[in-house]
Amino acid sequence: MKAIWKGSISFGLVNIPIKLYSGTQSHRIELDMVRQKDKCQIQYVRVCKKDGKEVPWEDIAKGYRKENGDYIIIDKSDFEKIAPEKTQTIDIFEFIKEEEIPSKFLEKPYIIEPEKSAKKVYALLRDALKKSGKVGLCKFVMRTTQHLGILKVEEDAILLIQIRFNDELRDPDEAGLIPKDITISKKELDMAMSIIDQLTDTFDPEKYKDTYKDDLIKMIKAKAKTKDGEKPAPAPRKRKTAAAKDDLLDQLKASLAAIKN
Repeated sequence: MKAIWKGSISFGLVNIPIKLYSGTQSHRIELDMVRQKDKCQIQYVRVCKKDGKEVPWEDIAKGYRKENGDYIIIDKSDFEKIAPEKTQTIDIFEFIKEEEIPSKFLEKPYIIEPEKSAKKVYALLRDALKKSGKVGLCKFVMRTTQHLGILKVEEDAILLIQIRFNDELRDPDEAGLIPKDITISKKELDMAMSIIDQLTDTFDPEKYKDTYKDDLIKMIKAKAKTKDGEKPAPAPRKRKTAAAKDDLLDQLKASLAAIKN
């Protein structure tokens, strides 16, 4: 596993040299864009909308579009003027209780490994976080962008969880997404609670698998065995779900019956 960032954690006047690793991995299968009739791979080109000519990389700049349609060119020196200082430091500036952070703020996990010379001070921070029951709120710069994060302990490891800034989140009420003035009967609510009780269990991440990749590979292998123009065996039919127009109470009763069976 290759480190994606090297720096240190600033904990009071203590510095902990560390390496940062991505805490996630992608299972995506890369598919190329091809022309259907002869399977020729598609190549993307950068074309000017005005004259239709291809534009080489050296002639391409970044521009901010004004209301009148004109562009203000932003060059490398402009970005450098406003770029946050690359401190290579994860600065802890506050300690808080993790439950105070709504889940919508959590974004991306990273694994922190201490340098050999910093194992003891790493262990000190880990044990102090454990005992306090708190997480370290911190700021760090990665790829010229400043991020907010928390340092938290999972088993014997300190993880850095990148979190979103408040102004990155949308208010659902702005788009009228929250239903209001809806009356729910006691019978409907009791039955919904029964469904929740029937399906309640403890969280075990080993139970949950993303089967899409396996299903895609199986489908590709099946298609590879067929001749061009032939259709592979049809996929199994999906279970029918109740239509939105069906009576809510009937849907709840059917749901309970399906769970018990």
